[in-house]
Amino acid sequence: MTTPLSDLPFTLAALRDAYASGVTPAEVMTEVLARLEAVRDPAIFIHLASAEDLAAEAAALGAFDPDRPLWGIPFAVKDNIDVAGMPTTAACPDYAYAADSDAFVVARLRAAGAIPVGKTNLDQFATGLVGVRSPYGVPRNALDADIVPGGSSSGSAVVVAHGIVPFALGTDTAGSGRVPAALNGIVGLKPSLGALSASGVVPACRTLDTISIFALTVMDAHDVFRAAAAFDPADAYSRPLPAAPMPAPSPAPRITAPDAASLIFFGDDVQAADFEATLTTLAEGGARIDRVDFKPFYDVAQMLYDGAWIAERYAAIEDMMRDRPDAVHPVTRAIIAKAEGQSAVDAFNGFYRLADLRRACAPILDAADMLCVPTIPRFATCAELEADPVAPNSNLGTYTNFVNLLDLCALAVPTGPRSDSRPGGVTLIAPAGEDAAIAAQGLRLTEARRPMLGATGIETPDLPNPEPAPLSGSEMTLAVCGAHMSGLPLNQELTSRGARFLKTAKTAPNYALYALPGGPPHRPGLCRSEDGNGASIALELWALPKSAVGDFMAGIPSPLVIGNVEIEDGLLVKGFLCETSGLGSAENISALGGWRSYLDGQTALTL
Repeated sequence: MTTPLSDLPFTLAALRDAYASGVTPAEVMTEVLARLEAVRDPAIFIHLASAEDLAAEAAALGAFDPDRPLWGIPFAVKDNIDVAGMPTTAACPDYAYAADSDAFVVARLRAAGAIPVGKTNLDQFATGLVGVRSPYGVPRNALDADIVPGGSSSGSAVVVAHGIVPFALGTDTAGSGRVPAALNGIVGLKPSLGALSASGVVPACRTLDTISIFALTVMDAHDVFRAAAAFDPADAYSRPLPAAPMPAPSPAPRITAPDAASLIFFGDDVQAADFEATLTTLAEGGARIDRVDFKPFYDVAQMLYDGAWIAERYAAIEDMMRDRPDAVHPVTRAIIAKAEGQSAVDAFNGFYRLADLRRACAPILDAADMLCVPTIPRFATCAELEADPVAPNSNLGTYTNFVNLLDLCALAVPTGPRSDSRPGGVTLIAPAGEDAAIAAQGLRLTEARRPMLGATGIETPDLPNPEPAPLSGSEMTLAVCGAHMSGLPLNQELTSRGARFLKTAKTAPNYALYALPGGPPHRPGLCRSEDGNGASIALELWALPKSAVGDFMAGIPSPLVIGNVEIEDGLLVKGFLCETSGLGSAENISALGGWRSYLDGQTALTL
């Protein structure tokens, strides 16, 4: 290995290369402890494995095993998640117990070869977004000690941001896997609810909780997610959701963001400008940005702490709240005690209100591939929290509290320093099951912005663009040339049926493209040219589940049909064609080379 271990960025790719060059897991565990010692922050961990125990874990791995995707990778675990042989405290000494088995997700990661190094600090009982509500001290923000570290997964975010471990587990109910990521300049993945089992996790709100993942890169977070995800029959809230490989990013995703009138920054103009700059970056990368009134999402967010869901937090520690309330952090106790004034009637009224708000949010979600929001509206300082322990915490949840209530997945992505050098970042949000899609877009964004890896001083490295997974036996390739392409009005007819983008392509040079009459939505017609005057027409290739083909084809209107389309490499695939009987008043636009070029020209004419 040419780079000394002490200078190595602790990413999965870098560590895998180090192991391939002869570095041992024991040496990596020693380096983990050395990096932690250099940071000199005793509040990061509540429990840290001994050097002897880590050496034994490293030795137990045996010879390098390429079939174990996380072989030799150290990681940290938020201390409301069980690790066998370590105490679980949830940041409350009176609650502590010795875990005799791993949480389901920890066991999955161990099976993949990863080694847990310790249990990290948190806002007590995972109640808070600030990271200062712990009797075990307050971890220092890795980038700026004046700023709160973020909660509730404070220690997990800080230990990753310092590059001490490549990834750490947190939990996320209201934003605890995203807010600390934003405050420390790293990636925070909040998976679809039920994708990661909650067995062995101290609940906050059991119906809304998920284990989350902090990492230095989007690729690492997604790799860990895939290793950890599996259906757990012992967890009543587990769901058999896909943990698909990261796909090629859609060339023109539809991304919806709050409009200027509904954005909330609590006076932070720098944050406002940085968010607009990120939207510009997304648009320059091909995204179609739509802006909408975000009030329905804010209304959902308000319900998490002001509604009956606070009773779930009370249910998780009911015995302590009743019998030993003084053992609970005073701010945490005051928040959770609000449940004592709630009734079953309040709970049902809350369910009804949430159903109404879900209906109001649905058209916005249906019209987009994903949402993009600021992860936080403004920064909160430790001094502000001392003066007011509640309001700054509530503000931090402005763009996070609604996500789990609406059954969405989310990815907090660093975007590089703002104009004042504080970390910039946004969150991409999509419906449950779309974890891979937002990861692909998050990877594209970090490649464009090249943020530093947390507090390591190392720029986001070059990473190979993900190759689409090979076509499976349950899928067929479909060529689309018009309104079904990414970012266009009918693309959801593909994505809603589980289709995934493969790549852009062109037809063989013997096709003609026509703008058909009618609409909206306006559509083109692709025909094979038999007169020798054809052209190569731009296409997108999608993998469509065969089980959805019949339903999809049932909605195709005349004169469009599905037939064989020859692409530029000579391969024949199924795709959209047009019957010649429908071309009577159509305009031949073949010279433009594709439907997007035609639409761009039409837009220019209206400006």
